[in-house]
Amino acid sequence: MQAADLFEQGVTPAEIARRLGVWHQIVSDWRNVWRRSGRDGLRAAGRAGRLPKVKREQLDQVETELAKGAESNGYPNDVWTLQRVAEVIERTTGVHYHPARVWYILRHELGWSWQRPARRATERNDEAIHQWVKKRWPQLKKGQSARTR
Repeated sequence: MQAADLFEQGVTPAEIARRLGVWHQIVSDWRNVWRRSGRDGLRAAGRAGRLPKVKREQLDQVETELAKGAESNGYPNDVWTLQRVAEVIERTTGVHYHPARVWYILRHELGWSWQRPARRATERNDEAIHQWVKKRWPQLKKGQSARTR
């Protein structure tokens, strides 16, 4: 309806697209409908795009399964990958999604975000590293001069 107001004010389609944050072609399509049928034509446009394959209730079930963790869903560790989430979605809803689409569902439908795993190994021994750098590394460095190589 904002576009209809702007059409009535004589604003150019390019400017309307910029103001509303949509593609120029969409504004052109809206303008054609507006010219033919007015505001009522724009109201009757209905939903854009394909209907979702999975209903909101099913996504809630998927989210419950994901919240249990990967290990409780039968995986060897507790790390979620897009492939694993796709398998859980298919097992829970019967709908198969490509892993790239799974990322969209996680981000936009469920509000989940990507988390980077910790880079430090749990077995890391900071004291042993400190001792190696302080004692062993200087010995190795002394023995590897340009003249001795």
